[in-house]
Amino acid sequence: MKKTALFCTAIFAMLCLQNCSSSKKTSKVATISYATQIAPMMQASCAPCHFPPDGKKQALNNYETVKSHVAEVIARVKLPQADPKFMPFKNKKPAFTEAEVAVLENWVKQGMPQ
Repeated sequence: MKKTALFCTAIFAMLCLQNCSSSKKTSKVATISYATQIAPMMQASCAPCHFPPDGKKQALNNYETVKSHVAEVIARVKLPQADPKFMPFKNKKPAFTEAEVAVLENWVKQGMPQ
């Protein structure tokens, strides 16, 4: 009888600890915003070619244009650098790092907050 009671108490304690919020590991990704993370990346790697008035290519200088073309941007920056569609064109600017590409992808997953 004592063994059964001890066993039940141990099971109960494990279940309580399992549902305790302090014992859970969280892997919440911080909210990414266009203004603080995305815009500086675009400025560093896409200007002046995609920034009017100097840029003659598809504008990527504001929230709406980046939001509209983010899928294409991600696809092109992930291409091999030898691919003629790779951006930034002819490596005139620094390429996006893997971490920066991940920021873009997470921004999309988060609904592209401004």
